[in-house]
Amino acid sequence: MRTKTKLIPIILAVILILAIFTNFYVVASNVETDQGDGQGDKTEEEIEGGEDNGQGEGLIIATQVREKAKDMKQLREMIQERKQELQSETESMNEGKQKIYRNQNRVREAVHALLAMEDLVGGIGPQVSEIARNFSNSINKTISAEERIQTRGRFARFFIGGDVETANELFNEVTQNHERLRELKQLRADCDCDEEVEQELQEQIKELKQEQIRLHKLANEEYQYKGLFGWLNRNRKLIGGERDEYGCLGSAGYEWCEATQICQRFWEEPCETSEE
Repeated sequence: MRTKTKLIPIILAVILILAIFTNFYVVASNVETDQGDGQGDKTEEEIEGGEDNGQGEGLIIATQVREKAKDMKQLREMIQERKQELQSETESMNEGKQKIYRNQNRVREAVHALLAMEDLVGGIGPQVSEIARNFSNSINKTISAEERIQTRGRFARFFIGGDVETANELFNEVTQNHERLRELKQLRADCDCDEEVEQELQEQIKELKQEQIRLHKLANEEYQYKGLFGWLNRNRKLIGGERDEYGCLGSAGYEWCEATQICQRFWEEPCETSEE
């Protein structure tokens, strides 16, 4: 009995040391992220054509196309060419980055398609292109966030839990992109264009939406993962309130919509089965 009693202070001391070390690790990680992630704020025009890092992992995401499609045949050819370019670029990366880029290439391909079809969608062309460029700039941030999540060490995850800060960054990008999708859907409804063009526009909207659903799921899994001392990190990172089990920020009016698989404000957008 005395032996067990003597062990209690030792166990408490070990826990305290681990807590202090974990807290120090969190602060150091955050500083490193703030200092080493400068590229995430650059627009893709600034990054395009940048130097490769020696492993074929240079980020090449065009926000402008050299020419706009004159008809559906040319648009399909441009889309197919872009897919091949992105596939070739991805194959030159290491295995970890390949997985990230293959998923996010759906957005990159959609951005290229939307920019290329500007002259085919009539008067809404400039608005569609502006939304495409906003999606394009978002890709830098979502790729950076996903890389931080995927490369997070096992030690950090066990003791600290998920990267709440990065998860919140990803949540914010998904929310903004969802609003852009709403605008794009409304533009499609107003489009006075050929049926083939409208169908292609709808297909690109669908691709964008599916990727946002995936990113939301990734962010929520990271956010909900609780480590041994996760409370040390979580209490400091909560801004605007706690998210629910689905990753929705109730304090901002968001609720989970099962039909669309994303957080929505129901007074802005009814929770109902999507057209896609």
